[in-house]
Amino acid sequence: MNKEIIAKAEEIINSKTGYIEDGMGGYAALALIDENGYPTVSTLTIAKADGIKWITFCTSPDRNSVKRASKCNRASVCINSNEYNITLVGTIELVTDSAVKKDMWLPTMDDGAHWSGPDDPNFCVLKFTTERYSLFVGYEDAEGKMEDI
Repeated sequence: MNKEIIAKAEEIINSKTGYIEDGMGGYAALALIDENGYPTVSTLTIAKADGIKWITFCTSPDRNSVKRASKCNRASVCINSNEYNITLVGTIELVTDSAVKKDMWLPTMDDGAHWSGPDDPNFCVLKFTTERYSLFVGYEDAEGKMEDI
């Protein structure tokens, strides 16, 4: 049963990646710990994902989410609607590797609104890696640890 719910959750996440044709992709709430030890939540567009295994967000190094992730790598991601709630808990890391940045760069980002390209020093990637999950999809629940999948 868990495998079916996980597969549905992965399908939902994968359908929300990238900046799709209407200019916006799906959003996720990213929870991080702030400088005072309190949880804070930001809503970010999902760049790419591998189902529930990992999710990336494209952002700028000066954003609060990047600063918080650099100080404490514990994080949670939530993607939800009236039909589902996908909550993932794990770690987050700042990725500045040129090859990864090029891989995460999406054609719709070429409009220059935020960055000049994947080599722009103001462009970086946050990569969230799941350690455990709690899923409610199609009125069915599943929870567990990634190591058990």
